Amino acid sequence: MATSATRRAVIVSGVRTPFVRAFTDYMRMDSIDLADTAVAGLLARTGLPKAAVQAIVWGGVILPSAAPNIAREIALDLELDSGCEGHTVTRACASGLQAVTTAAAAIERGEYDVMIAGGSDSTSNAEVKLPQKLVHAGAPLALGKPKPKDYLSAVAQLAPFTDILPHRPKIAERTTGEVMGESAEKMAAIHGVGRAAQDEFAARSHHRAAAAIDSGRFADEVLDVVTPEGKTVTRDGLVRANTSVEKLATLAPVFAKNGTVTAGNASPLTDGASAVLLMSEDKARALGFEPLAAFRSWSYVSVDPRDQVLIGPAISMPRALDKAGMSLGDVDFVDIHEAFAAQTLSVLAALASDEWAKTRLDRDSAVGEIDPAVLNVHGGSVSLGHPFGATGARMVTTMANELARSDKSVALLGICAAGGIGASAVLERV
Repeated sequence: MATSATRRAVIVSGVRTPFVRAFTDYMRMDSIDLADTAVAGLLARTGLPKAAVQAIVWGGVILPSAAPNIAREIALDLELDSGCEGHTVTRACASGLQAVTTAAAAIERGEYDVMIAGGSDSTSNAEVKLPQKLVHAGAPLALGKPKPKDYLSAVAQLAPFTDILPHRPKIAERTTGEVMGESAEKMAAIHGVGRAAQDEFAARSHHRAAAAIDSGRFADEVLDVVTPEGKTVTRDGLVRANTSVEKLATLAPVFAKNGTVTAGNASPLTDGASAVLLMSEDKARALGFEPLAAFRSWSYVSVDPRDQVLIGPAISMPRALDKAGMSLGDVDFVDIHEAFAAQTLSVLAALASDEWAKTRLDRDSAVGEIDPAVLNVHGGSVSLGHPFGATGARMVTTMANELARSDKSVALLGICAAGGIGASAVLERV
């Protein structure tokens, strides 16, 4: 949809926890803990009174089964106004962007004036699913008043005892069984993206992220987080300033014997949270806040996951531009989620392809080539990490800050997600 011209939602501020590798510093902090930390930090940074927050929209992928509506748990944990509404959205890796655009739409419809949106995920605290065979046999015992014979019946149902242990979780398509890394390998082959190009892209991501950290570029958005163990985490933990194409070239392929996708040119499993403060423009100015950016448009699309499950941004990005009445030449920054270097480079190849434009976009010519100088200017998920639900909100925050700081006008965002989803948005400086 395109945003309303009469009542505009604006991004006032955004913060995030440092992103760290799963099973390290945030091991004792689940998705709700991380969300609480990000929202509390956002309120502290902005000085916004708790009572002013009217609603929260939160994105997540690995939702805690005991309390899946993380948004409402945030409001309760932080003792916001009891009437602060909260709902949680999940759209795989686009969940964070979905949360932010959902909040923007609600504000522009006049439902609220002040909202917080964002996302979090803790791979470290992903729940291991019991086999349904075990659940079906054990549920009557747990939920009823079993007699001795009921236990014998349950044991009998489990025989033969070949499938009662939990299975190792994997990031794969439910419909096809294809693991995401395998999808990236397929795309690399289709679009002619070689190993050297992927490693060069990954090295650049790390170098740009390291430069952003060292320059203080992330100071406005990254919080200090004190873990339950008392450790203070002050910066992203996955960025490797000293990596190089030569070092990355020594890593073995992970998903195919003679493949190109490695641990070095793929996003790692990550824990973290991001939060964004949105208001109606009139409310923001009345409260004395200087808006950073607003959405000109956004677009969510789906493609057949049996084809190229991560190619969605090559459709959603042009559609977002069309809805904004813009072309690629009007864009100052492009920020694409780096699930894999192979996937990002494949999206770039599709956007530059006349054939892709004709067969998938109903256009006569390519969308255009994206200058590396304006692409992911402060790195991306390969270097910073990818807490699934948090990445979209991170991208919105970083680009809103960069537009305001650099006095540029427009940023185009693109995110691929499981299920063949593509998510994009056009941000404009206010």
